[in-house]
Amino acid sequence: MSGTVGIINLDDAPVDRALLQRMTSSMANRGPDRQQIWADGNVGFGHTLLRTTFESQHEQQPFTLDGEAWITADARVDDRAGLIRQLAASRDVITAPDAELILRAYQRWGQACVDYLIGDFSFAIWDRRQRRLFCARDHFGVKPFYYAELANCLVFSNTLDCIRQHPKVTNQLNDLAIADFLLFGHNPEVSTTAFNDVQRLAPAHRLTWLGDKPRTTRYWTLPLNKEIRYQRAGDYVDRCNELLDVAVADRLRTDKVAIYMSGGIDSPTLAATARRLRRNQSPAVELQAYCLVYDKFADPERQYAELVARALGIPINFASVDHYHLFERWGTRELRRPEPYDWPLLAINHDSLKSIENYSRVVLYGEDGDAVLMPSSVFSMFKRMRFGQVMSDAGLYIYSHRRLPPLGLGIRVKLSHAVGKKKCHTPYPGWLNSDLAQRLNLSARWENAQKPPPAKILAVRPEAYQRLLQPIWQRLFEFNDPGATGLPVEHRFPLLDLRLVNYLLAIPSLPWCVNKELFRIAMQGSLPKLVLERPKTTLDFDPYQRHLEQHGSQWFDSFEPVPQLATYVNGVALPTVTGGAYDPRVSWLHLRPLMLNYWLKSLDAVT
Repeated sequence: MSGTVGIINLDDAPVDRALLQRMTSSMANRGPDRQQIWADGNVGFGHTLLRTTFESQHEQQPFTLDGEAWITADARVDDRAGLIRQLAASRDVITAPDAELILRAYQRWGQACVDYLIGDFSFAIWDRRQRRLFCARDHFGVKPFYYAELANCLVFSNTLDCIRQHPKVTNQLNDLAIADFLLFGHNPEVSTTAFNDVQRLAPAHRLTWLGDKPRTTRYWTLPLNKEIRYQRAGDYVDRCNELLDVAVADRLRTDKVAIYMSGGIDSPTLAATARRLRRNQSPAVELQAYCLVYDKFADPERQYAELVARALGIPINFASVDHYHLFERWGTRELRRPEPYDWPLLAINHDSLKSIENYSRVVLYGEDGDAVLMPSSVFSMFKRMRFGQVMSDAGLYIYSHRRLPPLGLGIRVKLSHAVGKKKCHTPYPGWLNSDLAQRLNLSARWENAQKPPPAKILAVRPEAYQRLLQPIWQRLFEFNDPGATGLPVEHRFPLLDLRLVNYLLAIPSLPWCVNKELFRIAMQGSLPKLVLERPKTTLDFDPYQRHLEQHGSQWFDSFEPVPQLATYVNGVALPTVTGGAYDPRVSWLHLRPLMLNYWLKSLDAVT
């Protein structure tokens, strides 16, 4: 999770090296190992290095092979051996840093180099021969990339606050992004930010500048693969284990790795795979698990996570989070975020990450098995397959489980949504500034968001496919990026490995996706039986309700607004969120003005 920054003066004025150095230095927290800038006339790059792979131990960026093409990158390239074979490079490239491999790919294939890359990456290349800037962001958008097209200047970085250091970037807010935060808790527009001057490069997009306006194009879309059908049931499991191995192995290229551990099936699957792989790795990687638990309530997470850690022989650190309060330490610099965020327990995330930082710079995150193994509804299966095939799959499930599959679940969900739509419909917030709401037509935007997504995707499992297309992923990745956390810890997501995702989206729903059956069978012999047989569960209490019921929480209903909040919120119309009946959807919505108020207070902390 190194820091990258670049400046191109469109009027050919020389880059201000002092400004470039200040912007680079502002990212020291995410790249503490080395800082370096490079400038050539009107173009300049900066880089702060965070060493998180064996190959990065002697890395230097910005980097060039010939003095003509320069790269600054935050990248982890997967399947390095396969890429090196396609490059037909010399043997000494085997130990080259990932940024060098990307630059070699660019020199070989030009802008089509992204078609040969897999992994998590965000990079910029200046090609002096062609006077061209070429940038790209990985397929799912794990690594951020921001840019600002200013008067006679193009600025980019993987860190939003870094771009805001440039004197031509203003604090003018993007009203629609702020309104969307108040409505939905995040910005669903993947190419904009909370600031008018700063744009995002969307996932799976590249940006090219050749002296005119920067142009962005999509280079990849989630494929609509044909369904995979094997003769032997064991072949599904074997292939799953093969792909889990490569996905996790590509993320274990360092000496110590932390793992977020739960008592479910996703993170234990990653932990078991990592433990199996470390036996063959030289030097062997050290593993350590971290788990957040509620000890004062009926939370079985500690019990199951401890069973997994003991069975795998991995040390585990438990952190009890009972004592935290909503909005604890909000307003402090350590919890400040580059954009508004709707997570009142940020202190838990920060303290957990600080604990991990003391052990490792890399943590494996088990998101999102729920998406890649989301089963299809009966409606989807009958629409896509013959009746006999659905019955055959159901029979296989009955044979292996000695019970009927939950075939009606999808239909019940659809019917409950259609019949009970008014009952579960969250009311439109009447506290939005009326002028803002009218100008942006927010009521229509709200109504459209309440509708179920169109079911016209011709995918093997359209529900899973649709879920992976949601812009909420950008929120997850950027929430965990060091540019937001301020801590030099890189999150890696093996379950969102491109090779694994392509496979899991193509397997039959029955029996493999019901209750994540594929992972449960694949982990037999590796994980405890109690964990493998544990159904998917949630807490039997709502921690946020407990927080709202705590003594002293009444101040949520009488906070002091900053003047700018009135642009977005009619404070007089805000309802109370404490002391009455608790509805999590409604209470969460009514807390967002307070969250925005905190963030607006912090705006001047950057410039």
